[in-house]
Amino acid sequence: MSETKTFPNKAILLILLIAVLVPSLLGQTQKPVLYGKHWVAITGKPLGATAGAKIFERGGNAVDATCAMLAAVCTMHDTVGWGGETQALIFNPQTKKVIGINGLGVAPTGATPEFFKQKGFKFPPDEGPLAAVTPGNPGALMVMLAEFGTMSLAQVLQPAIEMADGYPIEAELVRSIRIQKEKLKRWPYSKKVFLPHEGDEGPKPGEIWRQTDLADTLRKLVATEAAALQAGKDRKQAIYAAYDRFYKGDIGEEFCRGSREQGGLHTPADLANWKVKIEEPVVTTYKGIEIYKLTHWTQGPAMLQALNLLEPLDVKAMGYNSARYIHTLYQVMNLAFADRDFYYGDPDFPPQEPIRGLLSKKYADDRRNLIDWNKNNPDVRPGDPYPYQDGTNPFLDILKNWSNVRTRPGTGSSSALYPSSAEEQARFEAGFHAGTTSIQAADEKGWAVSVTPSGGWLPACIAGKTGMGMSQRMQSFVLDENDTPFNVVAPGKRPRVTLTPSLALKDAKPFMCFSVQGGDTQDQNLLQFFLNVVEFGMTVQEACEAANITSYQMRSSFEDHKVEPGRLTINQAVPAWVRSELTRMGYRLDFGAKTSGPITAIYFDSEHGSLWGGASNHGEDYGIAW
Repeated sequence: MSETKTFPNKAILLILLIAVLVPSLLGQTQKPVLYGKHWVAITGKPLGATAGAKIFERGGNAVDATCAMLAAVCTMHDTVGWGGETQALIFNPQTKKVIGINGLGVAPTGATPEFFKQKGFKFPPDEGPLAAVTPGNPGALMVMLAEFGTMSLAQVLQPAIEMADGYPIEAELVRSIRIQKEKLKRWPYSKKVFLPHEGDEGPKPGEIWRQTDLADTLRKLVATEAAALQAGKDRKQAIYAAYDRFYKGDIGEEFCRGSREQGGLHTPADLANWKVKIEEPVVTTYKGIEIYKLTHWTQGPAMLQALNLLEPLDVKAMGYNSARYIHTLYQVMNLAFADRDFYYGDPDFPPQEPIRGLLSKKYADDRRNLIDWNKNNPDVRPGDPYPYQDGTNPFLDILKNWSNVRTRPGTGSSSALYPSSAEEQARFEAGFHAGTTSIQAADEKGWAVSVTPSGGWLPACIAGKTGMGMSQRMQSFVLDENDTPFNVVAPGKRPRVTLTPSLALKDAKPFMCFSVQGGDTQDQNLLQFFLNVVEFGMTVQEACEAANITSYQMRSSFEDHKVEPGRLTINQAVPAWVRSELTRMGYRLDFGAKTSGPITAIYFDSEHGSLWGGASNHGEDYGIAW
């Protein structure tokens, strides 16, 4: 066959490959890049972003704006409520350091494995009062504001209080209330808030929806701050006076009373003893870029482990979303998430997690040698990081029996491992992609903030007359050390969560801040987002919208902690030859139209001194820049 006859076919193939593998060359996105000179505010709802913009326009910094957005999305129940938890990373331009904010609640008094087992649970429940850790969002907001903000609590809560007094409820929340109606009716305070009309009907889109108890609670915090200022306290002291009223005063007492009335375990001492932690994040480098994550009480280090595994490989040469690239990502995530499933937990409780070994580049080199480059291995297991930090693994006997393809020890049935019915499959997927929201904020002075707040999503059990929906995070614990000895529930202990903000520095300056909602998919999406920018040259908006993959070959952090080895979701635009190759490699494929996850991000253009914001086309995430 002559060259002139084959050239058109080659040209068509080349065009198809460019369209599939390098979408950034086409420069087409459903949302525009947000360009800002002074500031950028992004979160999960348009009104939430507006709250941040209002604070910026009144002279606040990125931390002030973040606190206003957090208050707004909690008030809007944007898959997060006031009784949930906040996880944040902050770049402080004055110290040139990244700070971690640990606003995750703890298991209350009486929350022991024996307690839940006696009630017939294999894991702590996924909803209701017994699913709730202590509330973290109010405390995290006040600590961030006191330590790193510039404004008063009254100023940053003003948009949220105005919304609690009544705002036009959006259609998405109305739909969620309707879906969860029967569950919400079980809890009297939730019924009052979410089903205010005769016949237990919820509000309609655009209706002015009022949350009077919540507005009263927020006003109590503001009044306490005002009294402290009047008494001569400075800004920070006045905010902490409000903090103490919540956790050690009448608000906390009502939260606990409302919880226990409905079957919860919370005591005033649980709230009084809890503290927001300002901590050192963990970090790795990828081709000269520093990537920061909260440590192993989140799943964040799994992304760093994955980057360590990928760094020596020529990722760009594989081609975006080629079969080789997808297989590589899947196998790397298998290794990183197997370690997550076994070794991650609360660093304040024994045993001590081997995080130094897990993040060792040498450990990554040795783990990489386990990858079969030709097919999927459905039974990837945790490694042994202890020798890489000069230690001895005390749990080798448990590791011998740890598997994602065999019955778990103590269950007596494979049902604890795989979803076995359509209803169970639907619950598994809902949990695996469980709701959260995200917040990004940055300003021209160099402050950069990434937050992944969560908990208290619908169906939320409202804690008495506080108006605040309680967390559902207890379900992320396990009851049996054979699952993981590091994450067994205990009073005062934090569960290992999926929530995982991200901050990257280049040349000691902010490069990107980014996070995403979506349960166990979060660090999968964020890993791919990062590679989309760094390896494939996408803009921040292109990377937010780009087609990602989802692996289910890790144990869900929700409900019954199930797993589906070999299952792979890819974008429906991935061509037939890639699908065929992945099937040959042992994957079970399913497809989606939008597979990016609802990512939000800010890119710092050091060349021009501008800020570029991105918000996914998957959901209602929204940003404003100036």
